[in-house]
Amino acid sequence: MDAAVIVLIPLVLAVLVLVVVLIRRLGQSSSAPTTDAPAPVIDHTALVTAVREAVDAQVRKTTSETLADTSQRAGEMLEQRGQLIAEQTKGLLDPFAAQLTQLKDAVGQMTTTFEGDKATVREMAEQLTGRINTLNATATQLAGALKSPAARGAWGENQLRNIIELSGMAPYCDFAEQTVAGGDSGRQRPDLTVNLPNGAFIVVDSKVPLSAYLEMQDAADEAERQRLLVEHGKAMRAHVKALAEKRYWEQFPESPDFVVMFVPGESFLADALRVDASLAEDAMRSRVVVTSPMSLMALLLTVARGWQTRQIAENATKVQHEAAELYRRIDTVLESMAKTGRGLTSATDAYNKMVGSVEARLLPSMRRFRDYGVPGDDLTDVPQLEHTVREIGAEEMRSAEIESGSAGELEA
Repeated sequence: MDAAVIVLIPLVLAVLVLVVVLIRRLGQSSSAPTTDAPAPVIDHTALVTAVREAVDAQVRKTTSETLADTSQRAGEMLEQRGQLIAEQTKGLLDPFAAQLTQLKDAVGQMTTTFEGDKATVREMAEQLTGRINTLNATATQLAGALKSPAARGAWGENQLRNIIELSGMAPYCDFAEQTVAGGDSGRQRPDLTVNLPNGAFIVVDSKVPLSAYLEMQDAADEAERQRLLVEHGKAMRAHVKALAEKRYWEQFPESPDFVVMFVPGESFLADALRVDASLAEDAMRSRVVVTSPMSLMALLLTVARGWQTRQIAENATKVQHEAAELYRRIDTVLESMAKTGRGLTSATDAYNKMVGSVEARLLPSMRRFRDYGVPGDDLTDVPQLEHTVREIGAEEMRSAEIESGSAGELEA
């Protein structure tokens, strides 16, 4: 619009000048001497209208040309500006394009890895499902087997054997088939006796009632489960009472004044104590020590430490005898070394004396044969021995040498 205004200003000025000139001419014509001819009548309104129309037409023409030129220039500028912006934008977007390409490649690799991992996870899930099914079947079989009292007894005894082996007490434990005791209530056969280092032993019983507890695992009703859990606690207490009445400490004089009641599962004892909190305290008052696998393991490890201490004490005496025998044998070796040293010294002295005699008496006579013209090579020189036997510095070896020398003098 600034260019259009610049173009219109001269045009308007030109029109104004033309109007002024026309007005002046008309004035001159009116001031001239009148003649008889009538003066022409000037229509000022039509003249102004004609001038206005001419100016408007010229303005419209000039405005159209100016707008067309301005539009063309604006289009060229916009095109150039667009090209410049496109080039700048392209330079700015190139890093993003490269990053998008890398991201696309990374996503492709992740997709491939995911597909492979998904197949692996699917395979592992199938294997895990198979193992869970096998474990469930085994657990079902075990639960069915544990419903039999004989099977529970065998399982408890097997648990007891495993704990004994883990604690290293297998050589010091005797099972029921090896230990039988008689008393007022008849012949008693404990499940296990643990031998102590002082000749005594601990009696262990592993027969625990689990019927109610196993039924509780299959119960669906919470009230029924609670009732069976209470029955399990009562059965555990009844077994403690029955075990206390056997009074093993009277039937085995070497046994301590208590008996160990082994419960072959941590949860069996924990659930019983949950419904009967005073069970453990009442059992201890009855001289019955209720133990789970972990507590029995701790008890056996303590006994094993006692056996290790006793073995160390017994081995100390054996080590003392062996040390005395070793000392005697070393003394014999030292005595032989002293004799060998004296023999080497005597042999060296005898050798050096022989070399001196040969050099002083024999070799001069042999050299005179050369003076008499007897042919032959030069005689070999025999050197004396300069090395001496190391003297014995240790007091023990010196005493052995003295004793050996005294024995040699006596033999002489």
